[in-house]
Amino acid sequence: MLNYGLDLSRIELDRALPDLVAEGDELDALVSAHADWSKPTPAEGWTIAHQIAHLASADANVLIAIRTPEAFDAVLKRAEAEGSQYADLDAAEGAARPRSELLEQWRAGRAEVAAELRDLPLEHGFPWYGSQLTAALMVPLRLMETWAHGQDVFDALGVSRRPTSRLQHVASLGVVGRELSFYAAQLPVPAEPFRVELTGPEGQTWAWGPEDAGQRVRGTALDFCLRVTHRRSRAQTGLTAVGEDAQKWLDIARVFL
Repeated sequence: MLNYGLDLSRIELDRALPDLVAEGDELDALVSAHADWSKPTPAEGWTIAHQIAHLASADANVLIAIRTPEAFDAVLKRAEAEGSQYADLDAAEGAARPRSELLEQWRAGRAEVAAELRDLPLEHGFPWYGSQLTAALMVPLRLMETWAHGQDVFDALGVSRRPTSRLQHVASLGVVGRELSFYAAQLPVPAEPFRVELTGPEGQTWAWGPEDAGQRVRGTALDFCLRVTHRRSRAQTGLTAVGEDAQKWLDIARVFL
């Protein structure tokens, strides 16, 4: 079971939900202004339509998991049967639909997801891939995925993207996903604490971990988020690391399996 260890307070959720909505709205404004969704994105074999179809499908699965958790078994069985091809096949299925239909599906789905997550009790759990989640964790996860796949679309269209304070949610997932990174790389999880210091879009500092930690990572929040979501290689960022384990982490960093 994946455990990101995030703050489960209602205050955090109330702050993250509007950010999730805003993240979707920003991407919506971009893709709705472009009639041709067949343009390839950095994800191999994925067009803009594939990216939006993937987000729409994930939202639909969130609604299944919350509303009829017993039916989510069918989603898990399909994922298991299709293995590594699951995401590609699912995205291709959605991308084959008419653009207008897919756009409306994504808009309706993300609005329903936001409403469902807003009304859920904090500790109410529901199934997800390899884990049991709550609204307080699903909100930043959906924001992270929307931001990451949105980055693919921005890159495909050659549009410059202004970073926002919403990156803090993505960065937090990246920080607490450190154990996941080592687990996925089949490496022992370091016992020594880490310090992460990131510069936000407005020059603010976001920090995690003890100030005297020997393992340290520094850089911009944008670079860190691009790295942990695998939208940029380490060499394409200005991130720096002190300590052998911190160096290794930047090489293998991820925020999802």
